[in-house]
Amino acid sequence: MTVISVQRPDDPRIAAYTSIRERDLTGRDGRFIVEGKVTLRILLERSRFRPESLFLSETRLEPLRDLISDVPDDTPIYTAPQSLMDEIAGFPVHRGVLACAEKGQPLDLDQTLSGARTLLLLAGLSNHDNVGAAFRNAAAFGADAVLLDETSCDPLYRKAIRVSAGAALWLPFVHEGEAMSLVERIKAHGFEVWAMTPRAEAEDLYSLNRPEKLAVLLGPEGPGLSDDLISAGYPVRIPMARGLDSVNVATAGAIALAQLFGMQS
Repeated sequence: MTVISVQRPDDPRIAAYTSIRERDLTGRDGRFIVEGKVTLRILLERSRFRPESLFLSETRLEPLRDLISDVPDDTPIYTAPQSLMDEIAGFPVHRGVLACAEKGQPLDLDQTLSGARTLLLLAGLSNHDNVGAAFRNAAAFGADAVLLDETSCDPLYRKAIRVSAGAALWLPFVHEGEAMSLVERIKAHGFEVWAMTPRAEAEDLYSLNRPEKLAVLLGPEGPGLSDDLISAGYPVRIPMARGLDSVNVATAGAIALAQLFGMQS
């Protein structure tokens, strides 16, 4: 391991970790930040992304030695006192664990669809918690990949990664293009698209048989899916108690995917 002690907040070597919250929203030149031991383990052991560096509180170095012992020598591990780490990051890093990784080249959509059977498609989801939860649910219920249109938020935003329990680091995803274009390309690959909507005329989720290849399409909180997207797919609703017609979007995805998971032979 290459361990480097940081003594100043303006040390240029740890520039990637300065003012993390603000820079999460504006991007950091093809890189992203991972926070916490759980997601660090996934980044190092299961992820398709390459870590560029680690930044640990001095008190976390020894407890994490087994986890980080195989980090290549050309991947620096910076350490600092907790107070200095907090000053650099711009907020209290309670877990004392950060890493910076490279996004690399995005996955190819056609290759991602090849061999897939179950997809989760997110259209217009701008809330990082919902996107992170959607990834965690997709991983839990066996989705092969997640597709996000260009108006959905980055699943590699620090909070989205944390809420996903690290699933965003290993579950294949493609983040590009307009939602309708994604729907059309998915259908061209033989997928049926279930457009989740509370509309009364939509089909009851529990009355349907599972097609061989299926994509669950979710829209944003509040407005939901547009009329065009609902018409482009097969409208499906989740039956609910009288007086309620919807649940959180990530919850809706979990219910639909869990039903599909139970249908698998």
